[in-house]
Amino acid sequence: MSNTAFDASNLPYADGDFYAFEQLLTGKEQDRLAEVREFLAREVTPIAVDCWNRGEFPMDLIPKLGELDLVSPVRRQGYSNLFAGMLHAEVTRADASIATFMGVHDGLFTGSIEALASQEQKDAWLPDIYSLKKIGAFGLTEPLGGSDVAGGTRTTARRDGDTWILNGAKRWIGNATFSDWVVIYAKDVADNQVKAFLVDTTLPGYSASKIENKISLRTVQNADITLDNVVVPDFFKLANGNSFRDTNKVLKVTRLAVAWQAVGLQMAAFDVARSYAVERQQFGRPLAAFQLVQNQLVQILGNTVASMGMMVRLAQLEDAGVAKDEQSALAKAFTTARMRESVALGRSILGGNGIVTDYGMAKIFSDAEAIYSYEGTHEINTLVTGRAITGVSAIV
Repeated sequence: MSNTAFDASNLPYADGDFYAFEQLLTGKEQDRLAEVREFLAREVTPIAVDCWNRGEFPMDLIPKLGELDLVSPVRRQGYSNLFAGMLHAEVTRADASIATFMGVHDGLFTGSIEALASQEQKDAWLPDIYSLKKIGAFGLTEPLGGSDVAGGTRTTARRDGDTWILNGAKRWIGNATFSDWVVIYAKDVADNQVKAFLVDTTLPGYSASKIENKISLRTVQNADITLDNVVVPDFFKLANGNSFRDTNKVLKVTRLAVAWQAVGLQMAAFDVARSYAVERQQFGRPLAAFQLVQNQLVQILGNTVASMGMMVRLAQLEDAGVAKDEQSALAKAFTTARMRESVALGRSILGGNGIVTDYGMAKIFSDAEAIYSYEGTHEINTLVTGRAITGVSAIV
């Protein structure tokens, strides 16, 4: 890149909010978003690439995130779903790995406790969960069960007096190498229904090993979990987690969070690509002076705005309590497809510099692949939407 003093942040629309969506937030929410954005710029963005390159999670960041008090903004703090979505997009914009850490702990793990635990269980567990004094993970996906895990859960739970005995394996479990607790979904051998359990990761028979050699979200500590006759007290069976239908109450919400991640990653791609285009000199002028480069930038922006617009409306439906599962599925499928296109265009603008993490875009480009696949693949979410509009299931 050139050594000129040009500052791309002074350009119009420097924040990427081309249609002023943030103005839909309340003043309090806008102030809170600005506070989080400043924190991310100071604490996360400067270390994100280095952590990604090393495949290590910045553990010293957790207490700082705890002090920032980000967990359960809607359910506990009373913010709107629109604010929560924009917040998650902003964290992803800074680093998709940290956003995924928060998505696992807050959306999947904490969401499971809030949706499926009894009041007594919530009172016992949630204070430390909200403050990040206890880190959680979410154990649903299995080595042989991804998209079909609803009917193909192989991990079992057997009632034994006042305890449950868990056996099986889970895969791709984020945070699991260092989490204090993990919610494990296991099939009850007595009634063949999937039930939820809060498992202490120090229990005998529980083990978690890091999945190595990832090309995406390398900072996230995904693990293979093995459960070998793990004994869980009956109090740690989530009182209201008694079928996969109950599990879907959690997944519906977290699918929205991943769609917001797709928005945030497109914002990140736009940030890097535009700054590079106005600073990088070729043929005696900035890349941004070439029509084809402007076309690529506008396409990234258009994809981002379209994705944001869909998510804004869906957040409004969530706030009104009328959003449907198929609407979440369409959002996840659509926004991640646009994201994939946007990050590819961004990588192209950077040319050779787009394949090294030094410039940020290679990390963004690679992280998109995980977001495209988790919380329901593009194909499965497409078929969920297709079933809703035709009345015919093409999944099985």
